[in-house]
Amino acid sequence: MSFGYQVLGFGTVADAGPPFMEATGGTITTDGDFKVHSFTSSGTFTVTNSGTQSDVSYLVVAGGGGGGRDDGGGGGAGGYLTASSVTLAAQAYTITIGAGGIPGSSPGVDSGEGANSVLGSVATAIGGGGGGSAEGASQTGHDGGSGGGARIGDGGAATSGQGNRGGNDTNPGDNARGSGGGGAGAQGTDNGSDAGAGLSNSITGSSVGRAGGGGGGNRSSGGTASDGGGKGGGTSGDGNSHAGTVNTGGGGGSGAGSAPPAGQDNTPKAGGSGIVIIRYQFQA
Repeated sequence: MSFGYQVLGFGTVADAGPPFMEATGGTITTDGDFKVHSFTSSGTFTVTNSGTQSDVSYLVVAGGGGGGRDDGGGGGAGGYLTASSVTLAAQAYTITIGAGGIPGSSPGVDSGEGANSVLGSVATAIGGGGGGSAEGASQTGHDGGSGGGARIGDGGAATSGQGNRGGNDTNPGDNARGSGGGGAGAQGTDNGSDAGAGLSNSITGSSVGRAGGGGGGNRSSGGTASDGGGKGGGTSGDGNSHAGTVNTGGGGGSGAGSAPPAGQDNTPKAGGSGIVIIRYQFQA
């Protein structure tokens, strides 16, 4: 299709190509004059024509860290990167969706970090840090996009510009509570089990919270979590622990060190997988 046009009295100007970007890959939806490509699994985003108006926005969220065991720390959220007014060249971009980290499932086995999510050479979000565990495993939180909460000692450090640290536990005499994992919007609670909140973003056209930390485990009902993070396990009330929500980068909830109420599950849980979303204008 030709996009050449005539200037009165001066003949035809050379074809400048289509004015808006054209691309393929992922699950494609529209929001008014914008297309949104969502990747919930790894794939390829291909810009077939960069256009003359290629103002692109993206959101890249890594996998969340796994929760620690035995009143351990909550998993840290996956790294969270967003930008607008980006120009993408006409080429293929490899998309990698980071998996969530494993929980600290047995004595001596540490919780795992989430895996990185990647948008070609444009952006790499770092996986969330695992929560601290007990019985031969690391009791401090692990570093990551956001840091995992500590069982005893320091929470994991965050990657600059991608998240917040995990909660510290500065009371080593209290082994009945793990600290909350860090989230994209706030750090995990120090000397408490509640997780750091994530962030909300409307890149798809609707506001969605993602990259919340995982709650720490404790001898009550377990640390709270939001924005895709998993609640921590407890031994009373609602003692259930929860995994980070798929494709939010939420941290996994920690396990509790004693039996839960009947019929409940307070074992440590995995972090949630990440997501990559790309938005651009396709018509006026």
